[in-house]
Amino acid sequence: MPEATRAAFGSTLLELAEAFPNLVVLDADLSKSTMTAAFAEKYPSRHFEFGIAESNMIGAAAGLALSGKIPVAASFACFLVGRLETIRVAVILNRANVKLVGTHAGLGIGEDGASQMGLEDIAALRGLPRIAILQPGDALEARQAVAWMLKHEGPVYLRLTRQKLEDIHKPDYKFEFGKADLVWQPEPKPRHFQATIFASGGTVGGAIAAAKELLPRGFSARVFNAATIKPFDEQAVDQAAAVSERLVTVEDHNVSGGLGAAVCEAAASLGLKVPVVALGTRELGESGSPAELYERHGLSAPRIAEACLRNLSSC
Repeated sequence: MPEATRAAFGSTLLELAEAFPNLVVLDADLSKSTMTAAFAEKYPSRHFEFGIAESNMIGAAAGLALSGKIPVAASFACFLVGRLETIRVAVILNRANVKLVGTHAGLGIGEDGASQMGLEDIAALRGLPRIAILQPGDALEARQAVAWMLKHEGPVYLRLTRQKLEDIHKPDYKFEFGKADLVWQPEPKPRHFQATIFASGGTVGGAIAAAKELLPRGFSARVFNAATIKPFDEQAVDQAAAVSERLVTVEDHNVSGGLGAAVCEAAASLGLKVPVVALGTRELGESGSPAELYERHGLSAPRIAEACLRNLSSC
């Protein structure tokens, strides 16, 4: 059933609250949007509201972490990561066990427009050491990613959608940190693919639809869901390049510094000679429905299929 990953995050926090008695939640005047309001209502002594003061919230989260708590600091991705200096000094420098959760990521937030769209957040945080970056592709994966995040010792950034996402995993799926998982390929499996697509978050469903659309046209493509952006699964890139004419990356994020960059960096470090077509935003966002914006910025299924057919290299 379609569900926004932010909703799965909120319900999972509530479910795991008793299992993690040191869990505390911090908000910056957006608890209804980040889906932490239910946690605040049930556990008021473990919820802290900071108003529109994200830097203060992040600093307090670092202090709570150094005091033995497991702080989850949530806000819109653009507002949260916009306080990069505070994250760098308070969280990363101190190796604080802070869980940063950025909701409403990317063009998928729709009509709220450019000022609300986090489109550079992954790039900013990938430049910092010691932080894990997760972007689940559906609600099931989001719930498992939250559970992993709370157990993990160290800083984590969890990037979540406002829009509902279709299920891409079967009920028996098990999240594995640091691994890209194969979510679709033609059956019977060909020995060689024209393209392997790496997608993440809100774009995975469109990537699968594009691969299915290409199959009757004699073009074989398969799709990997890259839920872990950092550290990135270089082995998956190596294996994909061995059986694919090209790699295609699809992300609701700027093409600079995000998933596409991670794949290109992996290919370069491995010495692979494979074209990489990177799809993502190249401008600030604008107001429109998620479907309209994905079409305009080349992230809809037809636009992904079109890009797979072009022999381009963005590396």
